[in-house]
Parts: sequence; structure tokens; C-alpha cells
Amino acid sequence: MTESYRQLTEEQRCQIWALKKSDWSQRAIAREIGVSQPTVSRELARNRGGNGYRYKQAQQMAEECHRHAKEPTKMLLKTIKLIERKLKLQWSPEQISGWLEQEENLLISHETIYLHVWADKQHGGTLYENLRRRDRPYNKRANGKSTRGHIKNAISIEQRPQVVDDKSRIGDWEIDTVIGKGHSGALVTIVDRKSKFTLSQQVERKTAELVTQATIALLEQYKDLVHTITADNGKEFAQHEKITEALDAEVYFAHPYASWERGLNENTNGLLRQYFPKNTDFNLVNQKAVEEVVGHLNDRPRKTLDYKSPSQIFGEYMALAAA
Repeated sequence: MTESYRQLTEEQRCQIWALKKSDWSQRAIAREIGVSQPTVSRELARNRGGNGYRYKQAQQMAEECHRHAKEPTKMLLKTIKLIERKLKLQWSPEQISGWLEQEENLLISHETIYLHVWADKQHGGTLYENLRRRDRPYNKRANGKSTRGHIKNAISIEQRPQVVDDKSRIGDWEIDTVIGKGHSGALVTIVDRKSKFTLSQQVERKTAELVTQATIALLEQYKDLVHTITADNGKEFAQHEKITEALDAEVYFAHPYASWERGLNENTNGLLRQYFPKNTDFNLVNQKAVEEVVGHLNDRPRKTLDYKSPSQIFGEYMALAAA
């Protein structure tokens, strides 16, 4: 898999210039020099002169741009409007700051964005409503014992391959359910540990049969990119052997009350709660609405992905796999 976006060296720019002159495609160039295809595309678009792309000129332009990027950017009206559009997509100030620096060459700290949000609130604005609320702290049962049912033939997370812990490949997924008000429907949520690419489907009831059907339906289209699935000990995952058979992927179970073992899934569910609060009746939520929300999450830049989005990372991997 290609690496995340980083600053190109002069030697890499020389390689881009030479390979482009030899009519190599952007994808082939990216593979050759060890970067992503969007990095090559961005380089050719940003650092070309009147006579096309020349690597020495491109290096000078990049160095000049980098020098200016170290200077804090003023919050001009155009920039403010751009920030507010991203806030309304529920991007965090930190995500916006990283995206602005990487994609727009604008150096605006997340502290500055927070100050703008709270100043807006003081004047009656509603930008603050787009900021993420923290979930209530997790309350462990007093006796520390699991009240959830025993799952037949469950394979413990202790037997899960080390490569899953390393997050070094696409295809190791975490799975959970988000429950509606009064247990009225649920969402099955599945997230890839490396790319953070998320899938979700609404189910009428949180039964093992319906959750199993939804899991297979969501992952079947990516079957070649499903190596492992990690779940909690909920009875809704009792038919894990059917999932293993359908997807040819082992299902592992975390320890009871060890939510940190599926921390990414827990965090993703928190993001979904921005759109579907705890009083949501999921039987009144159609699948199209769920897919729209998941699309927003997959298109958000993430700090841990060097401000790339899950869709970018997952899409680049699929493109390379298909090449």
C-alpha cells in the first residue's frame, strides 16, 4: 500500500518529471516513487509553470510555499466561510486546521477556529451546535461480571493474529450495534481498523439473525478485504460461524467490559450519535439516511490518517488492488 501524504523531496520531483516525460500514468509514477496517486496529482497541479512541470522550478515553488505556510494566515471572509462550511459537516476544528494546511496551504490553528465558534455563539450564532459532545462516561457494573450470554465456539481476542494489533493492513474490522430508544431498532456498525472506513445498516431488531444478515450484506462486496472481524460478547453475534463461512474471515471476541479492545468502533459509534442521538427510534430511520451519515464520516479528514479521509485511504487501496 502507498504511504500517506508527505512533502516530496527534490529527487522524487526529478523522478516525477522524468517518468511523466516517458508517458507514465500518475498511478504508475506514484507506485514507483512510493507515494499515493493523489500526492502526484496534487504535485503536478500545484507546482507547474507556464512551460509545464519542471522539477527544479517545482522544488523552488514548493520551498517558497512552505516558507509562507509557516506564517499564520489571517481569517479573511473567504476563509471564514470555508471553515464554517466544514463545521456544518461536523468536522472538528482540529480536522479543519489540518485539512486547511494540507489542501489549501492555510495555517490556521484549531484554537483560532474554536475562538471563532465561541465568538459566534456569543453573538447568537449556532456554529457551536456542530461541535462533538462527549459521551457519558462508561459505568462498569458493580460486580464487574458480564451479564451477557455465553457464545458457543467463540474465539477469544487473545488468539487474534498480531498483524491485527499492528493495524498494518486493510481488512481487519471491528463490529458493534447502536441501539435505538426503547430498543426500537438498531444500527449495525462495522469499521476497518487501519483506514477507519465505516459501514452501517439499519435493522428492525437486534437479533442474531438480523445482525448476521446485515453484516454479510455490508461486507460481501468487500469480501477480498475481510481478514478478521472483532466483536463484543453480545448475543446478537451468536451466529458468528455463519459470518465466518460467508466471508471466509475469522470472528474474534473481546473480553467482557473491555471496550478499549474495540476502541475504534466505540469512537465511531460516538460520531454516529452526533447525527442519531440516544432518543432516536431507528425504526423511523431509513437506510438512505444512514448511508448519508456514513458518507459524511468517511469523507472527514482524520488526524491519525495525516488528515486524509477514510474514503481516500480505502479507495486508494482498492485501486491498487485492482491494478
